[in-house]
Amino acid sequence: MDMIFLSEVKVQTKLGVPEWERMTPQTIILDIEIGYDLSKACNSDAITDTIDYGLVVSRIRDTLAEHHFSLVEALADHVCQLILKEFHALRVKVKVAKPMILPGLKALGVIIERHKIS
Repeated sequence: MDMIFLSEVKVQTKLGVPEWERMTPQTIILDIEIGYDLSKACNSDAITDTIDYGLVVSRIRDTLAEHHFSLVEALADHVCQLILKEFHALRVKVKVAKPMILPGLKALGVIIERHKIS
């Protein structure tokens, strides 16, 4: 399967279990792999035959500005479902990292993978 990847996408969102953590937006970092058949785009060299990653990033930023989550798991699944449904991906893998949320910890997060249901 062909893959489009978006590495270290920085996004502002309200995320966390304690209420105080969701009071102000914080930066999270996303690594995203999108499974898609790119053979047509390879031959045509046309953006219409692939997924426009600029639109993907813009849509993720918009939805995470609107939606707030307690858990990184719920946020990761939301992003996966958005890409599967709106961009017709075959597979999506999302890594969500909350940097420096605890003393002595570089980041915490999850990696979630979802597939298109046939």
